[in-house]
Amino acid sequence: MGDTSIAANRSALKDFLASIATISGDLSNITAPPFVLAENSTVEIPQYWCDHAHLFVRQAWGETEEQRALNVLESFMGALRNQQYAGRDESEGIKKPLNAFLGELFMGKWEDEELGQTRLVSEQVSHHPPITACYIWNNKHGVRAEGFTEQEITFSGNVSIKQKGYAMLHIDKYDEDYLMPVPNVKVKGILGGKPYPELQGNYSLISSTGYVSQIKFEGKSFFGSGQKNGFEAKMFHVDRPNEILYEARGAWNGDSTFEDARTGKAIEEMDFASLKTLPLQIEDIAEQDPWESRKAWGDVIAALRRGDMKAAVDAKSIVEQGQRQMRKDEAANGTTWKNRFFKPVDRDEIFDKLSKQDPSSFTVDRQGGIWKVDKEAVQSAQKPYHGDLLPTNERTGGTGGSQHSAPSIDPKPPQNNTAAAIPTNGVSQQEETHVPGGKAPTQPPIDPPAQADLPVRPHTEPPSMRAPETPTEGPTDAQVEEFLRNKYSASPR
Repeated sequence: MGDTSIAANRSALKDFLASIATISGDLSNITAPPFVLAENSTVEIPQYWCDHAHLFVRQAWGETEEQRALNVLESFMGALRNQQYAGRDESEGIKKPLNAFLGELFMGKWEDEELGQTRLVSEQVSHHPPITACYIWNNKHGVRAEGFTEQEITFSGNVSIKQKGYAMLHIDKYDEDYLMPVPNVKVKGILGGKPYPELQGNYSLISSTGYVSQIKFEGKSFFGSGQKNGFEAKMFHVDRPNEILYEARGAWNGDSTFEDARTGKAIEEMDFASLKTLPLQIEDIAEQDPWESRKAWGDVIAALRRGDMKAAVDAKSIVEQGQRQMRKDEAANGTTWKNRFFKPVDRDEIFDKLSKQDPSSFTVDRQGGIWKVDKEAVQSAQKPYHGDLLPTNERTGGTGGSQHSAPSIDPKPPQNNTAAAIPTNGVSQQEETHVPGGKAPTQPPIDPPAQADLPVRPHTEPPSMRAPETPTEGPTDAQVEEFLRNKYSASPR
């Protein structure tokens, strides 16, 4: 089988880049050659906001508003590295996730004796434009987050990923909300065969208690100045904007220092590359709903792991063509797709209030929608989530339909990619909310982080505890897909 690394396919990569260089619009849904693809879908990316589960939970542990705001800053920064590389080793570079189809689901949980159970539900709520929504919550410690992100991708030598949306964290005990941005990303080093992400821009984390953390991302420039993956941050209260309370600097994928600006003393040294993670536990593929990501893309993932690019293109086409036909059927019948766990809302009052502190940090596509979790749907969810309808537009046991068996995928951990989706605010506060697909995990656990593995700071923890683009020039995504199918597949569809 072929080598699926980007470096080994550099010539073909240049051909692909030349084919998209004439397209002036959004490339989010463009079909990429198989060797560029990661072994996962964009709907999986939200999990990396919480694989450092101790940082996620610790956001609720500060004894004061100031301490909790600092914990939120640290947790936000600690999630960025895994979020951008999505399970891949940095030395391998990043790959493009599969374009999630409308209605695609991903769910799982993290478990630890001290931290309790933290759960995730993620859903692709829109395909044009591509929007992923997610909800992450831990009832034991009363921390919950929900959010959505819409990506707009353009290419001009580097791949630029503009993210629209936001996340909202809620701490039950103190009834506090924290508005979080979704930073823009530029993917560099593509032609060299080792693409890597650089976060770009200035953003603010804004608390309902008045604390604001301003973050500036500035990587290495074309001329070599600056620090790769570098950032600087400062925290203050809106009532005293000139009084800087804390400062942080370093690399969001490596060493960083947090210090008390009032004393100049470092209070925490963090290496984001070595933070311990908990494994995400998901159901066995055979037990998953057909709309769950790894089952739906199972044949594609298996082919990518074998290095069989022809099989990957063919398997991917079955899902994509089924989805296109589904949209045609809906248009002919005058119906619209109904999402399972998230719903659009006209406005978010908490976002409206908090974002006034720094409107430039947040871009929301009102046509793409503002998406919030449907708490009742999460609590009452039962399989099958979409009846007998399959993502391929077939039906199980129905006329013209067939029941697909679970694809055979070797247990190699998934390799994900670049930009991220996110977390945010509130949900059911019952101690154990029902989670879709909550059976026993099949992924082997690792040792949970001991208390000594948690970054220590005195007195911070309790003793216990988007719209369619104008017509573009150049080839359409369908034309590019046909080109790739003819190039890589012996059996074009």
